[in-house]
Amino acid sequence: MTDSTPDPKPNAAPDAASGIRKNFLRQVLRLAGPYWNCERRLKVRAMTLLLLLLTMSQVGITIWGNYWNRALWDALEQKDVRRVLIQVAIFAVILLVSMGVTAAHLMTKRWLQIDWRAWLTEQLMSKWLENGRHFRLSLSGEGSHDNPDQRIAEDIRIATESAIGLGHSFVFALLILGLFVNILWSISGAIAVPGTEVKIPGYMVPLAFLYAGLGTIFGSLAGRPLVRATNALLTAEATFRFGLSRVRENAESIALVHGETVERSGSSTRFKQIVQQWNRQSLAYMGLSSFGTGYGGLLPVFPILIAAPQYISGVMTLGALMQAAQAFGQLTGSLSWPVDNIGAIANCRASAERVLSLYEGIQQLDADTHGPGVQLIALDRKERPRLVVDDLCIADRRSRVTEGATATAGRMLLEHFSLYVPRGEKVLITGDPDVTACLFKAIGGLWPWGSGKVMLPGDGDNMMFIAHRPFLPEGTLRQALCYPSPPNTFTSISIRHALECVGLIRFMRRLDEKDNWEEVLPLRVQQQLGFARVLLHQPTWLVMEEATSSFDPKGEMRIFEMLNRELPNMTMLSFSVYSRLRPLHHRTLIVTRDGETKVLYGRKQKRKPSSAKSPKPKSGDVSSDPSAA
Repeated sequence: MTDSTPDPKPNAAPDAASGIRKNFLRQVLRLAGPYWNCERRLKVRAMTLLLLLLTMSQVGITIWGNYWNRALWDALEQKDVRRVLIQVAIFAVILLVSMGVTAAHLMTKRWLQIDWRAWLTEQLMSKWLENGRHFRLSLSGEGSHDNPDQRIAEDIRIATESAIGLGHSFVFALLILGLFVNILWSISGAIAVPGTEVKIPGYMVPLAFLYAGLGTIFGSLAGRPLVRATNALLTAEATFRFGLSRVRENAESIALVHGETVERSGSSTRFKQIVQQWNRQSLAYMGLSSFGTGYGGLLPVFPILIAAPQYISGVMTLGALMQAAQAFGQLTGSLSWPVDNIGAIANCRASAERVLSLYEGIQQLDADTHGPGVQLIALDRKERPRLVVDDLCIADRRSRVTEGATATAGRMLLEHFSLYVPRGEKVLITGDPDVTACLFKAIGGLWPWGSGKVMLPGDGDNMMFIAHRPFLPEGTLRQALCYPSPPNTFTSISIRHALECVGLIRFMRRLDEKDNWEEVLPLRVQQQLGFARVLLHQPTWLVMEEATSSFDPKGEMRIFEMLNRELPNMTMLSFSVYSRLRPLHHRTLIVTRDGETKVLYGRKQKRKPSSAKSPKPKSGDVSSDPSAA
């Protein structure tokens, strides 16, 4: 599918949320416009036109029914059986046409809703998951783009469904308003003001506007307490759910200190808040429901009462009286559209703003990454079997290195760091945990904040990264073990061998069992599955961050000995705070916050003439310990 969303601009406004609130309609059109101009735009536009035509057909059927209602009551007034039977036959036709139009309208509207949602979800999700944006966006403190998963899954659904539903109802109400004003004006005629000779033409039209206006005003006043009570109830419900989720997440710690009584008391207190806000909402509902009952109950009677003088004087027939009453109801209904849909409008606007704020956050992230004068860490691949880090400076996520200076916000974590790793070498990088963590992410392409170059091995070299906690997707254990490859990529014999090497042969019988493995399995078992995944994929380069943090020293030794035995030619970079791993690597680098780097253990790596430029003797360079030879 062609990506038709607007390209991010380097000079995008930093306060995206403010721009959304000020230019809501324009921002919505920026999201809707590309959908109507995507690669299947002919079908989208045709379906949109069809929806408009079907809406106009519904309006036409409503007007047809209004005139049929007049003809039926006139026939009943005249006690003409033949005309009554004719009207019954006409009603059958109206009913069949109405059923067909309604069915076609429903399917067309739902197709547009799900198609727009699918297109927008694909566009936003692809942008969010592209080039590690989902990770970098979670680190960015700018913009309101929390919970992107909820914005993509839920807010896009609400925004697209509500926008199309509201658009249809608004067009319907607008057409009804325009047409039934003319009908009611012509039917009601003119009425004389009592005691004068002044006549008011079409007097039922201004009365309909007055009735709808008063209903809107009093309905808004009656609905305000409900809005406040509902918001308070939602807050209380969220607080109660959060407390219960905290108990679930910390069940072991609470059980160990026997804190169940405290948690039960806290949950009971929070639930009492729900009951209190529920009672407030009930009172608000009672007031609004009472008003709605009175307003709705008076609506069928009020137009008959105000048109009765015309009927009694013989100006109106019984059919015209009933037609006027029905037209009055249709007119007031269309005038009440803003009040009737105020909740749907609020939900649509809130969801649209949340989707747009995520979209603007992605734009702002790209602008910060590719803006003029911004130097970021350059990540590239060379057709050579080596990893080269050249003059690398790493800043925290609030810093931006520009031409000539570093931004005052944030700080530098590592300066002028250079590293050369040929294929087959095993290097341990330890030191300051913040610096090593950012260096690991910079090599993985997840941390662009800083300057310098990271040149990865060529495309022919399979490179694999293992984080502190390997990701285990929900599903079968086989799927989690083979991730990100399909589960049928590896044979059962290969999986059995991998599990046996990491000491998890007992899990062989659970390969096709489904569970939430990140919650069920302890961290050590998850890390063992991560190494089993390495054995299945057999990378030529392995980069690890605290991948054995839950192992005891003997367990770590067995894992590294197993890797050396099973994958003897694999290059390995280990990021760890444990110095006991030094004997398992060729050399060790200690990286501190000020950029000082020392080789305390291992042999000196000689540069080839074609390798990267030898680093200058600055802090952060890789040097060799003379005693290591």
